[in-house]
Amino acid sequence: MKKLAYFLFFLPVCAFAEDDCATMRYVPNKEMSLQDVLNMGLCRNPQTAAAYASLQSSKYTKNAVYSYYLPSVSAHGGTERSHTQHDAWKYNASLSASYLIFDFGKRESDLAQTLATYRAAGFDYDETVQNYVYQVIGSYYALLNADADVKSATSALTVAQIAKNTADKKFKAGAVAKADVYKADTTLASSQLSLERAKNNREIAKGTLLNALSFSADQDIKIKDMPASFGSDAELENIDELVSIAQKQRPDLLRANAQTSAAWHKRNSAFLRNLPSVSLTGSASIVAESAGGLFEHMSDRVSGKIGLSVSMPIFAGFANMYSARSAGADYDSAKYRERSVSNNAMLDVFTAYQNYKTAKTVLKQSEALLKSATESERVVSGMYKVGRATMLDWQTSQSELVDAQKQNNSAKYDLFIKRAAVALAIGDIKSGLKENKNEK
Repeated sequence: MKKLAYFLFFLPVCAFAEDDCATMRYVPNKEMSLQDVLNMGLCRNPQTAAAYASLQSSKYTKNAVYSYYLPSVSAHGGTERSHTQHDAWKYNASLSASYLIFDFGKRESDLAQTLATYRAAGFDYDETVQNYVYQVIGSYYALLNADADVKSATSALTVAQIAKNTADKKFKAGAVAKADVYKADTTLASSQLSLERAKNNREIAKGTLLNALSFSADQDIKIKDMPASFGSDAELENIDELVSIAQKQRPDLLRANAQTSAAWHKRNSAFLRNLPSVSLTGSASIVAESAGGLFEHMSDRVSGKIGLSVSMPIFAGFANMYSARSAGADYDSAKYRERSVSNNAMLDVFTAYQNYKTAKTVLKQSEALLKSATESERVVSGMYKVGRATMLDWQTSQSELVDAQKQNNSAKYDLFIKRAAVALAIGDIKSGLKENKNEK
């Protein structure tokens, strides 16, 4: 998944290089697909940028640990004058080097710990990117759903206006009572109110998406509807296969595993700190003494030495002992956290899987309901025009049609979101963006 995260992070740089999307103030004046919106968002989102900066920091910390395998060299220089010899200055310069030869594997443990911490930071970045992608997907479909509700409310208002006109004509002809006109007026007013509410919900959904893209919420954005239809019975793997995929790809599981590995190496390193270490040391120095004026009559002396040094802590106020115990407790805690994350992840996969299966069923039922409500409204409206149905019957059929349209809109776009939720649960959000090739 790290490759996917890097791909998602750097793709916007290529896609919007000419427009410098990170500094854009206004939304591009074109119809944008979901992939376009994601590219734009990933290029501009400060949360993913901050996560990437944290990943870079962890990378440099990891690189610094490799210095343990290189010698350390230091230089020193100074000058002094004895208070008993007022005319004599001494100058000295020295160079010393040390190289760790053997420490019972402590530096290997330190390196392994930082490598595991770096991997954990990488998985944390992956999770941040995937969560943001899922957020944008949800906002994208919410706007499409809100726009579909506006269209449904507009259609309902048109039908209500037709009913109002029909009732007026029939009342003037003496075919119906005045009550039918009042009922038609009520339905028309209700439809107008529903349209205004739908428009308000669309504005809120649009503002939410714009905010996710780091634009001001008062701008406008044009997005494309999704041409693909999801939800075939053969689309999803069984739950065991999804769990298997999640164990291999889900970032929080991989991060918890890496953190447990880091805690184990930290505990090991804390124990090894109590063992001796062997280093190769060497130094060279030069001392110059001026008996007269500065740099006059100087006698130089050059010296050097090389040797082995052994260092072993004997007593440090029990600090090493408690550090080792603390590291051991941290390792136990990391193991339990990993188990907890694993349990929660498996529940997420199961829940997302069940929600998606339910969403498929709900979509099929809402389509059947919409088809029935549409036919019912058509038949009742015709019956009213010839005097075989009442205005109340027509009002009821109109209300049922509006509800069916809303339920179908919600079910359609909810299925897209539930599909993305399954992809997020298994740690492969990219699969939630693919069209299903097997569906006609």
